[in-house]
Amino acid sequence: MIKDFNFYAPTRVVFGRETEKKIGQLVAANGGKKVLIHYGGGSAQRSGLLDVVRGQLRDADIAFCELGGVVPNPLLSKVREGIELCRREEVDFILAVGGGSVIDSSKAIDYGVSYDGDVWDFWAGKAVPSQCLPIGVVLTIPAAGSEMSSSCVITADEGLLKRGINSDLCRCRFAVMNPERTFTLPPYQTAAGATDIMMHTMERYFSKYEDMTLTDAISEALLRTVKDSALVVMRNPEDYRHRAQIMWAGSLAHNDLTECGTEKDFATHRLEHELSALFGVTHGAGLAAIWPSWARYVKDKHLSRFVQFAVNVMGVPNDFSHPEETAERGICTVEEFYRQIGMPTSIHELLGREITDQEIETMVEKCSRGGTITVGAMEVIDAKAMRDIYLMAR
Repeated sequence: MIKDFNFYAPTRVVFGRETEKKIGQLVAANGGKKVLIHYGGGSAQRSGLLDVVRGQLRDADIAFCELGGVVPNPLLSKVREGIELCRREEVDFILAVGGGSVIDSSKAIDYGVSYDGDVWDFWAGKAVPSQCLPIGVVLTIPAAGSEMSSSCVITADEGLLKRGINSDLCRCRFAVMNPERTFTLPPYQTAAGATDIMMHTMERYFSKYEDMTLTDAISEALLRTVKDSALVVMRNPEDYRHRAQIMWAGSLAHNDLTECGTEKDFATHRLEHELSALFGVTHGAGLAAIWPSWARYVKDKHLSRFVQFAVNVMGVPNDFSHPEETAERGICTVEEFYRQIGMPTSIHELLGREITDQEIETMVEKCSRGGTITVGAMEVIDAKAMRDIYLMAR
């Protein structure tokens, strides 16, 4: 069975060396006259990238203001600060300089600028975004794929609730991507990014819709490429070719291309959101800690899919007489890959300690919203299943 689909990917990608030097003309072409430069910590400043961005805007005679300080798992408090700044400065274009956290924070600010209520209403399900300023991105961390996606994930400071919403309104007008800007990423961040990219694809590949052969082939090639390139750049951080593969894969993994004819599952993402919200861990690392347990929990009902993944992606020989063993070897090979790049395969490895029963119950309560919702599509995961998976992963 093939699921009907609409594919919409309006973001202009400007990819390659020194592409930052096109920022001014790109902002001007999209009508930007007063820009908010939004960024994270000090790396964009130390690398000289912010100076390039400022210079490009000045050369194009475009006014700007700035807001830094975005943290991983971006916070609602920073979003509210950005909304106030944009209103005060009459900003008409937002330029995100960073990775997924900065981009999502920019999108959330964008939603809130013209909204009369509290911007969190969108994530609480009380309102739906109806307006959005244009956004551009200078990508420095390939991972989240937010530069080409319709998604935006924010964490509320109070209660540590991590929630996501999707709207085509927030799709970026352009994404400037220079792989050289990723050379200085720490190994852990590189590995977590590669894990997140692969998971965006795997969350669509593991679907009850199994007949879209072309989409499967694209997904499998993307997964193999990121896996192989991650191992290379962990040894040689300045390998442009393989950094470029990872950077481009990050965008393709989350612009819905690998969802055409299938159905995204995203149970692992939803389960992980509670980990990163509660403990502040890196999202990609949290995914690595959760996925093997989710996979083992659902694989027996979807054996052929896991066999296909094991053989076509992870290179496991197909034992036709024992498909269960082939599927399990595929999961084990994923775990071996995670260990090779320094990612955890359990919550204990992720946190460096045992997670308590109470902490698991807290995550189940938040993920299921008090037992009122389920997650997943290939296999529906209710509160009991959430608890079982967290316990398997502990």
